[in-house]
Amino acid sequence: MPKDVETRVNELLAQLTLAEKVSLLSGRDIWNTMPIERLGIPSLVMTDGPHGVRAANPEVGRRTGPATVFPSGVSMAASWNTRLMERVGQALAEETRAMGCDILLGPCVNIVRYPLAGRNFESLSEDPYLAGQIAIAYIRGLQSRGVGASLKHYAANNHETERFRASSNVDERTLREIYLAQFEMAVKEAQPWTVMCSYNRINGVYASEHESLLRKILKEEWGFQGALISDWGATHNGFQAIAAGLDLEMPGPAKYMRLVGEAVQNWQIDPSLVDEAARRVLRLVFLSGRMDGKVSPGAVNTPAHQALARELAEEAITLLKNDGHILPLTNRIRSMAILGPNAAEAVIEGGGSSRVEPPYRVSPLEALQKMLGKQVRLEYEQGCDNYDEPFDVPSAWLGGQGLTAEFFASSDFSAAPLDRREGMRPEFWYHVNWSAGKLTPMAARWSGTLTLPQPGQYRFVLRHAGHVRLYVDDHLIAESEAHSEQGGRLDVQRELTGGAHTIRLEYVRRHDEEIMAYRLGAGQVFPADADPRLARAVELARNCDVALIFAGYPEGYESEGSDRPHMDLTGGQNRLIEAVAAVNPKTVVVLNVGAPVTMPWVDKVAAILLAYYPGQESGNAIARVLLGKVNPSGKLPVTFPRRLQDSPSYLNRPYPGCRAVNYGEGIFVGYRYFDSAQVEPLFPFGHGLSYTTFEYKGLKIPRKVKKGQAVTISLTVTNTGSVAGKEVVQVYVADVAASLPRPPKELKAFAKVDLKPGQSQEIVFTLDERALSFYDPHRRAWVAEPGEFEVLVGTSARDIRLKGSFTLTE
Repeated sequence: MPKDVETRVNELLAQLTLAEKVSLLSGRDIWNTMPIERLGIPSLVMTDGPHGVRAANPEVGRRTGPATVFPSGVSMAASWNTRLMERVGQALAEETRAMGCDILLGPCVNIVRYPLAGRNFESLSEDPYLAGQIAIAYIRGLQSRGVGASLKHYAANNHETERFRASSNVDERTLREIYLAQFEMAVKEAQPWTVMCSYNRINGVYASEHESLLRKILKEEWGFQGALISDWGATHNGFQAIAAGLDLEMPGPAKYMRLVGEAVQNWQIDPSLVDEAARRVLRLVFLSGRMDGKVSPGAVNTPAHQALARELAEEAITLLKNDGHILPLTNRIRSMAILGPNAAEAVIEGGGSSRVEPPYRVSPLEALQKMLGKQVRLEYEQGCDNYDEPFDVPSAWLGGQGLTAEFFASSDFSAAPLDRREGMRPEFWYHVNWSAGKLTPMAARWSGTLTLPQPGQYRFVLRHAGHVRLYVDDHLIAESEAHSEQGGRLDVQRELTGGAHTIRLEYVRRHDEEIMAYRLGAGQVFPADADPRLARAVELARNCDVALIFAGYPEGYESEGSDRPHMDLTGGQNRLIEAVAAVNPKTVVVLNVGAPVTMPWVDKVAAILLAYYPGQESGNAIARVLLGKVNPSGKLPVTFPRRLQDSPSYLNRPYPGCRAVNYGEGIFVGYRYFDSAQVEPLFPFGHGLSYTTFEYKGLKIPRKVKKGQAVTISLTVTNTGSVAGKEVVQVYVADVAASLPRPPKELKAFAKVDLKPGQSQEIVFTLDERALSFYDPHRRAWVAEPGEFEVLVGTSARDIRLKGSFTLTE
């Protein structure tokens, strides 16, 4: 921390009363910290991230509106490109400033442990080293532009089922090697302004009250200088939290920290704890520049940011299979069948607090039509749905305009609305008690035009709190009431004509409800055994040179708040893929998923392209890879198992009502387990094909290395193909004989290189002693034992190209 900042913080702290110090330890409202006008201390504004600035709800006191939607966390890690991620962090900082905020809540570095976990798409990797390196670059980029990061969620927050109260039971070695290592790297090398506690318990103790994790490890051992904040509503006891090391309870107004001042007066809490927490919050104020009025205006939705979002999407897209080199699609192709529920819909992100409203979105069908023009005959058929029940109103049915929202002070919708917003999604969440200013509505009305593709039976599903009424063409079709804590579900079907219909949702909340929330889904109902779309898709595929199937989940299906029910594609997508592949051997599947899925058709299709959730430039990025304008270079940041039962967490998975989740697989997470148990994955960690080929040669390793000295290794990579491309060189280390069980190999270094045809590049890696170490819970220390170590260099965890070894000596 700069000396001048520390001096000014201490000078300001000395002028604060106890009551003023305590006030700094809680938010003013949902996003703002507490100001102290007497001393000119301003509020700081936080905002959800991590892949864009979330600002869609009608909150007073900050700017709302669309922001650039970058690819989500799994895409960031799939790029394996730290230089690119630093640029993305810088762009996110500019967007954060443009939206009037100081701290972006991200990155999310929780390990992908359980394949069905709802926030896997938002997380980075199953491997702590990869997650840590991507996080470091993200934080450095963000904070280099004067915006603070919030490294989250500390710690062992690896599922959404019972996330508010269940305990993640993890042994000390596993905690250190797998679930804390990426936090440690990011804190020591990038010093994020804040670290956010998770909701869950760890070994029986809530994260916000866990003194060992917060004070002893994070602050004292790792030297964290920033502010430790709670996740929103994750504080449960102010006295225990501040004693454990929590600095800031969010959101406000204060719920638990408000009693801290009285506790100091009663000698229940040492006043030095209050001083330390207040000091850390004041540091944020100075770092932000707000204390001196030096806050840059920022920029949002710029052409440069949009281009950068596309670049990240292109570098993340992963080519899983490419039999017969069917990709890239060449100019010899004269007709394409564009099929699947994700072809005309741009599925750009998951759901929950990371969901950002984009200024625009580009679907794959739209991008291919624009890029190919009349050169190729493109014919489209949806083929099936991508949901098991109506999940969202398709954006195309709303004409890209969204809904008009009006908020009212009274429950009878009388008088003028408090606020009016255009372009709202058919999903809403708003915590009334946390809102700033005077916008505390009792009722709301959403209205718009629903353009249906054809006549037929339509189903509407509404998940909601409060009292709701749903109208189509001014006819009340359903009404429901539910308390916000339980939530309600409305399900109704109606026969409707094709074309335009008015739709209106009226919402009235109870006086004691803290939130307003709903999610509206709509879809056409077809007979399961006679869906005419499937037959049309198969016939279209039969008569085209290539069949492109765009499959995956609907937007927001993978989401904070719930885990997936299974690992399969939803709706009739598997049936569609198999039926199309049976009539066209040149079938290419493009997947929009943020976590592993089963692929019963994997051996029947020619190519598989994994697009993840690629942000607002989705269609453009996918089309450019398909057409060969970009050579794919993404690599899997997680292992794809063949089935859920093959995953190491299967026997220790969460379930509704569980009080604890035992991490019984220990350190054998992801590829560490698949290697040690010799289980063949569907696609291994680090896997990703290219349109060119690369040769690895000339591995150089010292024969002996003394403890404490770095290990320098080098090799040469050559592009032996005919097109330019990028390759991710992955370095794994294996401890041949250790006193404690260790995985067969662990990722300890990587580099992404860009090579033209015939070009070679020497790559040098340096491994420190920590790269050779394991955590010994008996000694409570990291240990590198003398003996033989293997170095394995490859293009995935299962595709090792070069091997060597050295001996570590005392």
